[in-house]
Amino acid sequence: MKIELTEQQYRYLLDLVYIGNWVMNSTREDDRIREYDEVESLVFSHCLRHKMGKLVELYRGELIPSRSFADGGIHEAIEQYEDVVFYEILAEELALRDMDGEPMTRENYTALMDRIDAYLSEFDRHGTDHVNVDLEE
Repeated sequence: MKIELTEQQYRYLLDLVYIGNWVMNSTREDDRIREYDEVESLVFSHCLRHKMGKLVELYRGELIPSRSFADGGIHEAIEQYEDVVFYEILAEELALRDMDGEPMTRENYTALMDRIDAYLSEFDRHGTDHVNVDLEE
């Protein structure tokens, strides 16, 4: 397979590949999905031919994203995504809890979405400052 990209498109592809492998493997510790690491290494190996050598480094015989790449802002993008997803999941879970754990149906869709929106508005204004958890001992 051959894919033609501009230099800028290739640079965007590096971000996408890194983020994708991060999602797939960052929490797996020693149980990484090797195939994703291999694809990442292959895509990043082309940096050497495109004057982007600073974005790749050799580690244990493999080309991987360099510390310079990882420290260049990509994790801020991942963190922004994680923050949004965290609040959306929390709002949905709390709304479902408020509705006694009933799954979403046509009948309760509007009520559930209203609750989710209310929680999201609260989180936008105050983050988790007003979230309380009673721990039973």
